[in-house]
Amino acid sequence: MQILVEVPETLPDAVQRTPEEFAREAKMAMAVKLYEMGRLSSGLAAALAGIDRVRFLGELHRYGVAVIDLGEDELASDVENA
Repeated sequence: MQILVEVPETLPDAVQRTPEEFAREAKMAMAVKLYEMGRLSSGLAAALAGIDRVRFLGELHRYGVAVIDLGEDELASDVENA
């Protein structure tokens, strides 16, 4: 499936990227946000971004997104069961 997003022609230049770099970063940003929202698994988000899962997880810090986002109760339970 393909999604067409119209952006101003000057946008890649405004963010100092080539059109190809801008498109790649936009796909990554969408994948990261959908992962952060819990809509996609890390594997599906990586596939959307066009990279492997390990690289995707390694890039999350650049977007301020935690690889593992456990609540206090979940973390306490994990520590208890470790």
